[in-house]
Amino acid sequence: MTSASTNRNRALIAVAGASVAALALAGCTAGGGDSSEASGGTLTIGTTEQVTALDPAGSYDNGSFAVMNQVYPFLLNTPYGSPDVEPDIAESAEFTSPTEYTVTLKPDLKFANGNDLTASDVKFTFDRQLAIADENGPSSLLYNLDSVEAVDDTTVVFTLKSENDQIFPQILSSPVGPIVDEDVFSADSLTSDDDIVAGNAFAGQYVIDSYDFNNLISYKANDDYQGILGEAKTDTVNVKYYTDASNLKLDVQEGNIDVAHRTLSATDIEDLRGNDNVKVVDGPGGEIRYLVFNFNTMPFGATTPEADPAKALAVRQAIADLIDRDAISEDVYKGTFTPLYSYVPEGLTGANEALKGLYGDGNGAPDPDKAAATLEAAGITTPLDISIQYVAERYGPSSSDEYAIIKDNLESSGLFNVNLQSTEWVQYSEDRVADLYPAYQLGWFPDYSDADNYLTPFFLTENFLSNHYDNPEVNDLILEQAVTADPEARAALIGEIQDKVAADLSTIPYMQGAQVAVVGSDVEGTEDTLDASFKFRYGALSKG
Repeated sequence: MTSASTNRNRALIAVAGASVAALALAGCTAGGGDSSEASGGTLTIGTTEQVTALDPAGSYDNGSFAVMNQVYPFLLNTPYGSPDVEPDIAESAEFTSPTEYTVTLKPDLKFANGNDLTASDVKFTFDRQLAIADENGPSSLLYNLDSVEAVDDTTVVFTLKSENDQIFPQILSSPVGPIVDEDVFSADSLTSDDDIVAGNAFAGQYVIDSYDFNNLISYKANDDYQGILGEAKTDTVNVKYYTDASNLKLDVQEGNIDVAHRTLSATDIEDLRGNDNVKVVDGPGGEIRYLVFNFNTMPFGATTPEADPAKALAVRQAIADLIDRDAISEDVYKGTFTPLYSYVPEGLTGANEALKGLYGDGNGAPDPDKAAATLEAAGITTPLDISIQYVAERYGPSSSDEYAIIKDNLESSGLFNVNLQSTEWVQYSEDRVADLYPAYQLGWFPDYSDADNYLTPFFLTENFLSNHYDNPEVNDLILEQAVTADPEARAALIGEIQDKVAADLSTIPYMQGAQVAVVGSDVEGTEDTLDASFKFRYGALSKG
């Protein structure tokens, strides 16, 4: 998530690509804490972040990735307190030619079920991501991967399509990177949660001991974990899933759970800061909130009876003119989210404020007169009907207030009639890629701390949004920045991409927010894991 603090934001500046052409990552001992065995205690964590699927090929959301970070191994990962990748189950990783990235695994690796973890499993992992290419999965991150070869049991060679890829090491630590057991997972279809748990196909800090989908997951420390994070500090971690954030707040306040992480309302967080029984811990972030337009089904979209690209763009522009970011930030989020005027959050290299000058009054405030003029010039009769979907239990209870403000922004102008609806997340994730929502809310929690992660998944021709946006020039610029080694030249390309997407308005980003966790007064280690890696690792937590 992106922090509301400018100083915190500056700490997130990505440096992963500065010298990747000569990158050679040597194996390290665990970062953060010692390597002593788990304490044997029990910790209970509460969250409203729902799980979509345990199969890394079938989910691309923070709730699912939160589980994957605990139980799956990665070739490269981020140690506690750092956004930069280092070998995890790899012994070394380096470019052995401009298009070949060679990874050597640590010897004698095993999954928790006793199966050997070899280069064959690594090849299988990435081959199946590309073969399945699930609409709700992260395979789009592998846009530059041509092939994977298992040279021997511990050596893997990734052949890339473009030379000098500045992003690929980070991608190996992202949601597309969890290594799976080829004896448990299907090669060409998604594997069910039950089969994964029954197969004990884990090799992270924890294994899943029991699994009740979106109700309760019980984790046990994995004594055979050989990765960068070291031994988990707590033997048993139970994660309880909530549909009502007010119940989450009540339980952490009363000591019924030890940790509340994603997502409490801003009002609840403000209230808990004054409670001596808990600690509110803030961390650097890169989370954004944005409105997505489906270029086929939005008003005047390509598959509608009144299809007209110029009118569809005018609709998007008028909405961009009307959103009141300051009201959302101050009235809904109490400053825990701040206004965002471009596609890359403030603090990351290449970020600009492309939307600020183009829309509204040019200084960040809404401008209904400008919106009206845009629609009139396009020949659009007002008020125009538009449906907008949001998902309250996914992004916290404040989403209802957030979208009530957006609805009011649009309707009080007299230019739109808004049909505002909310859907449960599991259904939502299916419906949005089936072209059922003309416009809809999403939030983004980054896979890695680099501007690329706010561009590639959204704006390549084949993208995660599946919203039918296709600008070949933007596509080519995204591919170019990913292989541009000169930092200044790359930053300029990132700025140019944002300017072009701001003119097209595939999405409207409007908020960026900080990471926040509320923990019991005896819980330690929260600061270690609430870091610029954006990965909340349970193994860092313990109770004093």
